[in-house]
Parts: sequence; structure tokens; C-alpha cells
Amino acid sequence: QVQLVESGGGSVQSGGSLRLSCAASGYTYSNYYMGWFRQAPGKEREGVAAIDSDGTPTYADSMKGRFTVSQDNAKNTLYLQMNSLKPEDTAMYYCAASPGYTTRWFLLRPIAYRYWGQGTQVPVSS
Repeated sequence: QVQLVESGGGSVQSGGSLRLSCAASGYTYSNYYMGWFRQAPGKEREGVAAIDSDGTPTYADSMKGRFTVSQDNAKNTLYLQMNSLKPEDTAMYYCAASPGYTTRWFLLRPIAYRYWGQGTQVPVSS
């Protein structure tokens, strides 16, 4: 059974940093692509960053330069380093995974993912 468990969320002030983690289990980690998504109250879920099955990262334009996605295959863990956080980054952040390959366009689309974590809350205060 595939499980994704996010951690590392919490309150932070504007300009601060956080590192989110997503511990994956129940599948062969290297054969999956994984991504980070976020959803603010009243808004649609949006892609933040993702890594394809070959380890190549992709970022939403608004996150480039501030967020860094990485993975530790030995620990089956996906990370999201978030720097220079802004109040508009406030959201529930989700980790997602799916087997095989997809196109770069789909990597940041929720529809491309089969498995989801429960999310971790990131409130950013001004």
C-alpha cells in the first residue's frame, strides 16, 4: 500500500524558510515521479515543484529561485526547501506520487498523480 507522509510545516514569518519532507513507502521509489502541490483556502490546488522518474526537477514559474525540490532515494524521501516565504505562500502543502513517466507539462498537474499525502499546513505571517 502506497503511503506518503508529509512533515515540516508550521508557522513562519514573511522572509523565513521551511523544509518540507515527504516520506514514501509501499512502492519502488525510483520508478515514480513525485511532486509538491499546495492549496490555499478557496483556491484550486496548484503545482509547486516536481521531480520526474529520471530525477529532473520542474518548478512553477512563481516558485523558481525561492523553492528547491530534491529527493533522497536511500531514504525514500522527497523534500521541498522553501526560502523567502511570502504571506501568499500560505497553504496546505501536499506531496503526490505516481508510477512511470509523464510529460513535463503534466508534472505540475494534480490530475497526473495517483497517490497523495494528507498535507502539512504552512501559514506565513506578514
